[in-house]
Amino acid sequence: MSVVAIGLGCLAGVLSGLLGVGGGVLFVPALALVVGLGQDEAQATSLLAILPVALAGAWRQRSYGNLEIGDAALIGALATLGVVAGSLAANALDDRIQRIAFAVLTVVIAIQLLRRGIAGLRRDVGSSGATTAEREGASDGR
Repeated sequence: MSVVAIGLGCLAGVLSGLLGVGGGVLFVPALALVVGLGQDEAQATSLLAILPVALAGAWRQRSYGNLEIGDAALIGALATLGVVAGSLAANALDDRIQRIAFAVLTVVIAIQLLRRGIAGLRRDVGSSGATTAEREGASDGR
């Protein structure tokens, strides 16, 4: 498992930094599907594995001025309480039910992101059919 874990860790790190996604979206499916962990084990491993990723990403984003520390602290404190309740519930549920619930959540998130991305593209296309970036480049003389 160590070679697979190294590869998954590197890939998840790159995707986390690039797309801002965390452990649940990347680590849980990889640990369950590729490594073969049960849903409970994948979720628990992901919760611990995401700590250094989240800290490194937040530290880097802070240097760009993108981190709202007060909001992050509030969300983190409340999420800490929630994860205790969620962990208790997860251990009471069948592994298959957890996998289905996780898959449904992932699909719902994907649909929402896709809808917002398409809506953003539609807003960016002006009467000339050019995107905002293309119009700005034209006005810069590029």
